[in-house]
Amino acid sequence: MGAWGYKPLESDEGLDVVDFLEDYIHSNLESNYLELSEVINAMKREGFFGESFDEIDFLFDISAMALAELYVKYLDTGKLNDAEDEFEKVHSINADEESLKFILRYLTDIRAEVPDADGIREIVELWRESECWIEWKSNLELLFNRVEKEIIHSLK
Repeated sequence: MGAWGYKPLESDEGLDVVDFLEDYIHSNLESNYLELSEVINAMKREGFFGESFDEIDFLFDISAMALAELYVKYLDTGKLNDAEDEFEKVHSINADEESLKFILRYLTDIRAEVPDADGIREIVELWRESECWIEWKSNLELLFNRVEKEIIHSLK
């Protein structure tokens, strides 16, 4: 894991999600609206997520957290990124309930420390052993709460 901070976008794997999303927007965005469900399906096809939630992997966890962080950034600022890049083309994100629940399920499993085949979830093990465990866990909680809030909001 190459990380210089505790947030998902402060890691090599998180930036891989950003690079993927930039390429996706460049190749697939025909309007200024981004469909979260389509992004998730494309990420699944490219191996950023497993076939099921039972397939636990560090990359899948960081991909879900990075996608949640980008979405929360969009909710807070109306932008996906501060830099001038492909993200400027996105003026709106349609986040349907199913897509938000997909992300929330990953965040829930990480938060609950659902173990992988080796007995402990790799992302939890790595961060628990770091000096930033409390900050990382707080950020996970923030992402969880914001995505959960959006699901509740979408039901109204």
